[in-house]
Amino acid sequence: MASVRFQGVSKTYQKDILALAEFDIEVRDGEFLVLVGPSGCGKSTTLRVLAGLEEPTTGELFIDDRNVTDIKPQDRDIAMVFQNYALYPHMTVYENMAFSLKMRKIPADKIDQNVMETSEILGISDYLQRKPRELSGGQRQRVALGRAIVRHPAVFLFDEPLSNLDAKLRVQMRNELSQLHTKLGSTMIYVTHDQAEAMTLGDRIVVLKDGYIQQIATPLDLYDNPDNSFVAGFIGSPSMNFLNVDLENGVMHMGDTILENTPFSGLPNGEYLFGIRPEDIHPSEESRFSGEVEVIETLGNENIIYMKFKGRQFSARCDPKVKALPGEMFGFSMDLLRSHLFGIDGIRKIINTT
Repeated sequence: MASVRFQGVSKTYQKDILALAEFDIEVRDGEFLVLVGPSGCGKSTTLRVLAGLEEPTTGELFIDDRNVTDIKPQDRDIAMVFQNYALYPHMTVYENMAFSLKMRKIPADKIDQNVMETSEILGISDYLQRKPRELSGGQRQRVALGRAIVRHPAVFLFDEPLSNLDAKLRVQMRNELSQLHTKLGSTMIYVTHDQAEAMTLGDRIVVLKDGYIQQIATPLDLYDNPDNSFVAGFIGSPSMNFLNVDLENGVMHMGDTILENTPFSGLPNGEYLFGIRPEDIHPSEESRFSGEVEVIETLGNENIIYMKFKGRQFSARCDPKVKALPGEMFGFSMDLLRSHLFGIDGIRKIINTT
């Protein structure tokens, strides 16, 4: 186990392509840290720089108190798991798991002990003499995990390791990874574009956009208290609803709808970006709010109703008993105590009423 520290790390590729900027963070010993964001945000670059597969343009990297910025990848005591498994097809599962230990000239009895213990943890003891082509996707991913675990590295890096699995298997492997972290107590840094993975796995989550950190927080704090409208819209499915509003002497103007006695009455006059999550919108025939229904997603345990409201698409997460048809007007109320206001540019948070 070990702590990891990024100190002023940036990465710029040829032609001034910025991949990572001003990356400062300390990953605590034994922490499960998740990097999440859209494609091209810099999350995989962060892992590759830490692993030594890319050189940082500026900044330094530390594992515990050891500066590893200029140390070769094989000497950093890091194990990395990729999304494509990267198993040797001509080797058995046992040989794949033992390979890195043999390269380090670990005694054969110690190798056997490590492989057997790791395979037991991952439930792949019955597959040790099989080749990768004889395994399912989930089994291959367990072997890839085993090949990393068997080395007992200081830090584990995961680069979207579940993206090639089907939805059901992804959920199963997600649970197994969480249990594995609890068993090993190791420091793990995990990259994903899937916010469900991020929210369920991470002790803390780093949200990235265009190479810059947008927010670092626990999953619940990230969801309830986003620092800006990008984080608010990225975290949560369906995403947060947004609407341009005006405040004038404590009165909120939503287009032609006027709201008095809102939680935002103490703010200066001006234009703001109002945000509210789908679960904080409730069916109501008596409310002044209504939108034209466009699409209904019936998910069994809930209905997601998408509608047009004040020129924007709004979504409401409803009980499955709530019925609506495309083209109908859907009346709803909003829990303003659960809403957010951001600057009109979306960059800075004005207030969160929770």
